[in-house]
Amino acid sequence: MDQAQIEVRVLSSLSQIPAAEWDSCACPEAADGGRPLDPFTTHRFLIALEHSGSVGRGTGWQPQYLTAYLDGMLVAAAPMYAKSHSQGEYIFDHSWAHAYENAGGRYYPKLQIAVPFTPATGRRFLVRPGYEALGMSALVQGAVQLAADNQVSSVHATFCTEDEALAGEQMGLMARHSQQFHWLNDDYADFDGFLAALSSRKRKNIRKERAQACGFGGEIRTLTGDDLRPEHWDAFWQFYQDTGSRKWGMPYLTRQFFDIAHETMADDMALILAERDGYPIAGALNFIGRETLFGRYWGCTEHHACLHFELCYYRAIDFAIAEGLARVEAGAQGEHKLARGYLPTRTHSLHWVSDPGFADAIKKYLDAEARAVGEEIEILTDYGPFRKSNPEEQQ
Repeated sequence: MDQAQIEVRVLSSLSQIPAAEWDSCACPEAADGGRPLDPFTTHRFLIALEHSGSVGRGTGWQPQYLTAYLDGMLVAAAPMYAKSHSQGEYIFDHSWAHAYENAGGRYYPKLQIAVPFTPATGRRFLVRPGYEALGMSALVQGAVQLAADNQVSSVHATFCTEDEALAGEQMGLMARHSQQFHWLNDDYADFDGFLAALSSRKRKNIRKERAQACGFGGEIRTLTGDDLRPEHWDAFWQFYQDTGSRKWGMPYLTRQFFDIAHETMADDMALILAERDGYPIAGALNFIGRETLFGRYWGCTEHHACLHFELCYYRAIDFAIAEGLARVEAGAQGEHKLARGYLPTRTHSLHWVSDPGFADAIKKYLDAEARAVGEEIEILTDYGPFRKSNPEEQQ
């Protein structure tokens, strides 16, 4: 197939494309009625961000969705945004922006291929099966050409898959490697089966934390699908606002996002609530993928010992085991997750910078950073909570 046959278009809203057409590239595995691998690139999630005002005018996330057509058929798409800042990305380039602007350049706007406010690994170059190489090439060339035509400093694709990172490097993009902490399901029958794989000390500590958490004086429930009610989102909005104001200065998502998600994505969400006397005091929101539980938001109106660990980490493990999910991705940062069974895992992003000299400096930095990340993952993994082969360490 000739690359010249591909037509790349930029859409300012997902309302310009039918959901089924977008999802034929975003989640073809869900055509059988099952779950998508990644709920965050589905039409319903991305358009909820738009319709709720979480992205768009005044947010610094201006939709510029890339689509690629072959003989009138959509073969590839990418959630792309024109960014006027670097907030809500979790692969931080603030130092790049500072250096570039100190040298007299203009770093913003930039183009970001990403799911806003979502540090979860998934495909960023959404390609219809059978068109993988052609589709990704068209999207990469389209993004770079759009940046060049509009004198934009850079293009970034964050939390892409490892395969995309390797393919992007072959196309001349710069790869960057970071890390998160993920829990992996080794076919555990239940939580006790997971605990049995840990060292004695870590096992005892987790049991102690779970007992402390459950002593807050109420009950903990996991709600999904029809069990979710509008009043649950009233409570969770309070939690989310508190966490957002402390971590980011202001919440990224609007209140309306949760109302829209309730209508269109209830089956994609698992809300874990701690309640006392029937009133929620803390909550953790997860999104459910085909193989992965994605932990996203946590908040509370009361602080109780270890309740955060219980709702965000241990109940997520319970849910993943019960549902037969392969992993739990618990979001960005947090070495405290290591002692709770979440191991360091490499994450990936791709970058293109228009200025050759600046690009060369970034490439050298990324090479050094990659070595440091690799060494840190190796060290942290060795300090993990799982039993070692040495019999003395298993006692």
